[in-house]
Amino acid sequence: MLPSSVMTRAAGLDALAAFLAGPGPDYAAARNTDRGRSAAPTTSALSPYLRRRLVTEAEVARAAIRAFGERGAEKFVSEVFWRTYFKGHLETHPEAWSRFLAGREAARARLASEPGLRRTYEGAVAGRTGIDGFDDWAAQLVEENWLHNHARMWFASIWIFTLRLPWELGADLFLRHLLDGDPASNTLSWRWVAGLHTRGKHYLARRDNVRAFTEGRHDPAGLDEGAACLDEAVPPREVPPAPADPAPDGPVALFLHLDDLHPESLPLGGARVMRVGGLVASVEGAAERVRAADDAAMADALVRAGAHFGCPAGPVREGWAGDLPVVTPFAPLGPSAEALPAGCSRIRRVWDERAWPLSNRGYSRLRGAIPKVMGEGVLT
Repeated sequence: MLPSSVMTRAAGLDALAAFLAGPGPDYAAARNTDRGRSAAPTTSALSPYLRRRLVTEAEVARAAIRAFGERGAEKFVSEVFWRTYFKGHLETHPEAWSRFLAGREAARARLASEPGLRRTYEGAVAGRTGIDGFDDWAAQLVEENWLHNHARMWFASIWIFTLRLPWELGADLFLRHLLDGDPASNTLSWRWVAGLHTRGKHYLARRDNVRAFTEGRHDPAGLDEGAACLDEAVPPREVPPAPADPAPDGPVALFLHLDDLHPESLPLGGARVMRVGGLVASVEGAAERVRAADDAAMADALVRAGAHFGCPAGPVREGWAGDLPVVTPFAPLGPSAEALPAGCSRIRRVWDERAWPLSNRGYSRLRGAIPKVMGEGVLT
C-alpha cells in the first residue's frame, strides 16, 4: 500500500493516525517484512510528509510515545531519528554530498563511453536483469515512486555488488523517483550499503534474507554474497554545522522551501511575518509525480501560512519581499539550500540545533541522546 500522493499536512496527519491505529503496535517486529504492493504496510509510510516537514519529526515521535509508551515506541522513534541523523551527518560532512554530485557526473560520462556499462544500467533501470525481486522493485520504483525500506536496501546492494554499477547512478535514480527522496537520507543510505559511510561495513543482499522477508515471493539466485566493500582514499572530512541566524525582531518576509513546510511552528521569536513566499526547488530530473507532490505540498503550506500569519502568501516572484528582511527555515544541503535568496536569515529548529552536532560520527551517539533532544522546548 502506497503513501497518499496528496502531499498536504492533513494527509500526513491522516497517515500518522492510520499508522498508530494500524501497523504501529507491531512495527518493531514487522517493519522489515515487505509483503508486496497490494498488502497493508508494515511501516508508517510517513517519510514523504517528513521529508517536506508537512509533519515534523517531533510531533510524530511524541504521538507514537503517547500511543505506545516509551518502550513500545522505542524502535519507531529511533527510526525517526535516523532521518535527523542523516541530515546532521551530511551537514557536518558536506563533502559526502559534493562527492556524490561529482561521482554522478563521472558515472554519466562513463555511460556515454562504455557500451557494456550502459547496457547493464539500462537493463537495471528497466527491470530487465532477470534477478527475481530486483526487476519488480525497479518497476515499482518508476511506476509508483515508492519502495519498502528493506527493498531499497536489497536493491542498492544488488545494484552495487551484483550488477557492479556505480552507486551514484543508483542514488540518483532513487532521488529522482522516490516520493520521499531526500538528499541526506538517500545519499548516506547508499553510502552505508556500499561500505563507505561506516568504513569496512557494507550491506549484502542475501538470497535467504530476501526469501524470508518477502514471505517467499522472491527467491533471487546469482547474488554476489561475498563482495568486498567499496572504498575511498579519504573519508569526507568533518566540519562544524553551519551556524543558524537569529530571527530579526519586527516585520519580515518568510521564504518557504520544500525542506520545511510547517511554518506555523517555526521559532520566529519577535519577528512578525508580513508576507510569505514559496519556492519549489525539486531535485534535478525529478519524476512527474514527485514534482506534482512538491507543488502540492508547497501550495498547501502557503495556504496554511497565509491563514496563520494573516498576510499575503504565494509563489516567490521578483520583488515579492519588498523592503522587508527575509527569514527562512534552515535548509539542509540540497536543492532548497542552493535556491535560498542571498542575505536571508536562516533559522533552525531546536530539534535540529540539538541533534545535528551529535550526528557527526556514528548513529549511536545521537541515539543515546534522544531523550535530551526530545526534552523541554521541542514541541514540533
